Amino acid sequence: MSLDASFTIAVILLCFGMLAFTRYPADAIMMGGLTLLLLTGVLTPAQALSGLSNEGMVTVGVLYIVASGLHATGAVTWLVHSFLGRPQSLNSAQFRLMVPVAAFSAFLNNTPVVAIMIPAVKDWAKRNKLAVSKLMMPLSFAAIAGGTCTLIGTSTNLVVNGLLIETTGQSGLGLFELAWVGVPVTVMVILSVMMAGRWLLPKQKAMVEQMADDARGYTVEMMVDAGSTLVGRTIEQAGLRHLPGLYLIEIDRDGRILPAVSPQEELQGNDRLIFAGVVESVVDLQKIRGLTPATNQVFKLNTPRSERCLIEAVISDSCPLAGISIREGKFRSYYNAAVIAVARKGEHIQKRIGDIILEPGDTLLLEAQPNFVDQHRNSRDFYLVSRLDDSTPPRHERAVTSLLILAGLVVTVSVGWLSILTAALIAAGLMIISRCTTASEGRKAVDWSVLVVIAASIGIGQALQASGAAGVIAHHLLSLSAGEPLLALLLVFFATTLLTSMITNNAAAVLMFPIALSSSQDLGVSFMPFVITIMVSASLSFATPMGYQTNLMVMAPGGYRFSDYLKMGIPLTLIVGIIVMLLVPQIWPF
Repeated sequence: MSLDASFTIAVILLCFGMLAFTRYPADAIMMGGLTLLLLTGVLTPAQALSGLSNEGMVTVGVLYIVASGLHATGAVTWLVHSFLGRPQSLNSAQFRLMVPVAAFSAFLNNTPVVAIMIPAVKDWAKRNKLAVSKLMMPLSFAAIAGGTCTLIGTSTNLVVNGLLIETTGQSGLGLFELAWVGVPVTVMVILSVMMAGRWLLPKQKAMVEQMADDARGYTVEMMVDAGSTLVGRTIEQAGLRHLPGLYLIEIDRDGRILPAVSPQEELQGNDRLIFAGVVESVVDLQKIRGLTPATNQVFKLNTPRSERCLIEAVISDSCPLAGISIREGKFRSYYNAAVIAVARKGEHIQKRIGDIILEPGDTLLLEAQPNFVDQHRNSRDFYLVSRLDDSTPPRHERAVTSLLILAGLVVTVSVGWLSILTAALIAAGLMIISRCTTASEGRKAVDWSVLVVIAASIGIGQALQASGAAGVIAHHLLSLSAGEPLLALLLVFFATTLLTSMITNNAAAVLMFPIALSSSQDLGVSFMPFVITIMVSASLSFATPMGYQTNLMVMAPGGYRFSDYLKMGIPLTLIVGIIVMLLVPQIWPF
């Protein structure tokens, strides 16, 4: 083994060790490893920076903007209610999530599937009091496994099929031929996650538990829009019964108060719903389609709702409106902001918003322009002024537009009219042009740390190939087969899986293809079992976050560390390996 190859392997092991045993961010560690390889001459600048121009990395970044449009229009909430429903347990939640995601990924590129589902799953977990750490890794794993079910499930399948046709002159695989092994693998992945995830996936506090310590108990009044889809639905059906950290106190229906509201109570147009709860849940309440703040002051502000945000402000004892009701003090005219909710030492204030007499220490939830914070940060009228993240009211009227753009992206990619990058760029541009999202919101939606890790991982993968380390690893593993076809197949599986955890899955498959071809020829057996094994094992990378880009995409939202992937991914890889070894030689004999 050359010096460059030895140094490359040492750098990769160092990066893996730091990811597993330190708290340094993944992007800093991976960029540090890439820098070492560049400084020592293992990589040229062009090779080191190749990840920045990689189509997969750019596609992930652009898809964040597409997902931003779906989130900003409230389409994500619709997706959650339509496909995920209300689970009764953690296992039920994982099943409801993984089955449709795996099915979608069998026919669609799994990267956009995961990009779109990440914000949906976060909202779904919060609503159902589930730890998001129990759902994000299953989301990625289901998408990865689902891609092995059809020839078009992943680009790796197409690449290997192309190499098969080019090398052997065969006609290639049929669209569903991989399903013989892909479907059992996907089923086993789903069952394994459901059975072992309770212990192997990290347990973090569900969002509702974190909010439970929030001392600010707001009283907020919302109105059911006449003609909205909520009219005629029960409290339970509308999803208003089990909102985390929020309690429906009563309904004011044409001046008649309905206390202790039954979950089977049907909503009517212009119903006033009085809630009490923590600020995060009040923010979520503002995003439910068909509900608007009961105070008409929000519609009298001089800017569109889509350009406003929610702001918390604590009334000081020198505020000129202290001791006066919100309506009498003309709060909206005085501050160009509408009061949405009021919190007072955890009390339920039994008055309509406009009738509440302000007291020093009251915390107000305001709907206003973002510059309200800068204008009043140092004002004597407020002790504290702060903007709430992700609190811009959704553009519900553009939800259909965002879904049509998403459908266009899916169709054009599925039928092969456009590449995934081209389609994603067009979709992102349409999201901004149609005002489903804004350019600034799109920029904020991009998780730059994920893109840096992907780009750095691709650069380090280049070092494995350029130094010859990848080939050395593969040849050494295959030399252990001792002339046994089944053992050689097993070694191909684990060699490909190992390489995929360090370099891209396409690169691992391309590297292993000639090695496996040579091995099959030396053994005098059919090449097809090796082809299928390479296709499956190059995609099924569960053990490291950088092994597959969807693993990286869920790392931050799920709050995972490198070691979390090892705990869940290694046993899952072993289980999948057993299934592949049992099925492949039977379906595609040697």
